[in-house]
Amino acid sequence: MSETNVNLGRLALGYAPLLNKGNDVLGTRVTLMPLRADAELDAAPLLQVLEEFLGSQPVVLNVQHEALLRDLVQMPLPEAWRLELPAFLAADASLAAPLETLRRRQALLLRGTATAPSAQQTVVLDADQLAHHLAQGQVLSNPVLLCSVRGQTALAQAFERGASGVMGWPMGGHYEALADQTRQDVGADLRVIMDLMSKVDQGEDVEQLETTLKRDPNLAFRLLRYMNSAAFGLPVEVSSFRHALMLLGYGRLKRWLALLLATASKDARLRPIMFAALRRGLLLEELGQSLSDATQRDELFICGLFSLLDHLLQQPFAQLLDSIPVPQRVHQALVEHSGPYLPYVQLAQAIEAESLFDIRDTATALMITQSEITRAVLCALAKAHVLS
Repeated sequence: MSETNVNLGRLALGYAPLLNKGNDVLGTRVTLMPLRADAELDAAPLLQVLEEFLGSQPVVLNVQHEALLRDLVQMPLPEAWRLELPAFLAADASLAAPLETLRRRQALLLRGTATAPSAQQTVVLDADQLAHHLAQGQVLSNPVLLCSVRGQTALAQAFERGASGVMGWPMGGHYEALADQTRQDVGADLRVIMDLMSKVDQGEDVEQLETTLKRDPNLAFRLLRYMNSAAFGLPVEVSSFRHALMLLGYGRLKRWLALLLATASKDARLRPIMFAALRRGLLLEELGQSLSDATQRDELFICGLFSLLDHLLQQPFAQLLDSIPVPQRVHQALVEHSGPYLPYVQLAQAIEAESLFDIRDTATALMITQSEITRAVLCALAKAHVLS
C-alpha cells in the first residue's frame, strides 16, 4: 500500500461552503479528522494528494491533528488556500517565521479567539463563542467567520450578529421551507427539465425531446456545456441534443437532466444547497465505483443530486417525486427512508456534518474502507469545481 493510501486511510474528511451574506459560495472549508488521536500522518505525501485534487480551488483547511498542522504550517500551500490555526498555536515561538509568511499572504485564520494582533486578521468562531463574546459586551474588531453553522435560522443569525462569512450549511437535518416562500409551483425553466425527464422516461423520440428543449435555449446550452465538461470525459465533443442522445442513450441522459434540475434555480438563497446537491451526487457516484452495475452508479448520482430537491423546489419529496420520474431505489431512499441507497445518503450527510462517529458507523455498514471514502470525497470536490 502506498504512503498516500496509508494517509488517506487514517483520515476522514468533512467539507462545507464558505458563504458571504449574499449566499455566494467563496470557497470550501475542508476538515481533516484523524480516525485516531495518535495517528501518524506524513504531511508531505498528504499535501501532495490534496493539491492534486483541490489545488486550483479556494480552500480553507481545518486540520484537527496538531502534529500534522504544525508540519503543514511550514510547507508552501497553494495560492488560493487558507489555513485555520488554533489561537494557542499562534503564540508558539517556533512557528513565528512560517506564521508570518502566512499572515503576509492573508492565508492565516485564527480559530477560537475574537481578538488578534492585527485588525485585518480574520478569526474563526463557532456560534457559542460568538454569543459569549457578544454577551460580554465585546466589540468585534476583527472579521469573523462563523463555523459549523446548520440551518437557515442559524445562518441568518450569524450575519445579524456581525459575522462577515459563514462556513456551514443552510439546510438542517430536515426540509425547511424558506421563510417568505409562498408559491408551490416551480419556475418555467425547471418545468422544462421536468417535462424532458418525463419524456425521456417514457422513451419518446428525439424530435419530441428537442421540441421540448427548444422552449428554453439557455437550458439547451447548459446541458451541452455539462456534457462537454472535462469532469465527465466523453470521448468526443457533443454538438447537439440529438448527438448527445446518440452517444449516451436514454438511460444516461437522465443523469444530465437531473444535474440541470438540481442546479438551475435562480434563487440566490439556494446557491449553497445547489453546491451541496452537486457534490452529493458526485460523491455517491464515486462511492459506488466498486459496484459492477453502471446503472446503479448512475442511480446513486441521481439519488445524491435529488436528496436536497425538497429544499430546492420547496416541496416535500412525496409530492415532488410524483411528478419527477426516478428509479425505484432512489424513491425508496428519499421518500420511504429505506433501501440500498439510504446508507450512501447518510454517509454524505455525516461528511457534511463533520461527524466522525457517523462516518465510521456508516462506512462499516457499507463495507467501504476509509481510504476509499476519503478519495471519493476528493474526487467529488474536484469534479464539482470543474462543473460549477
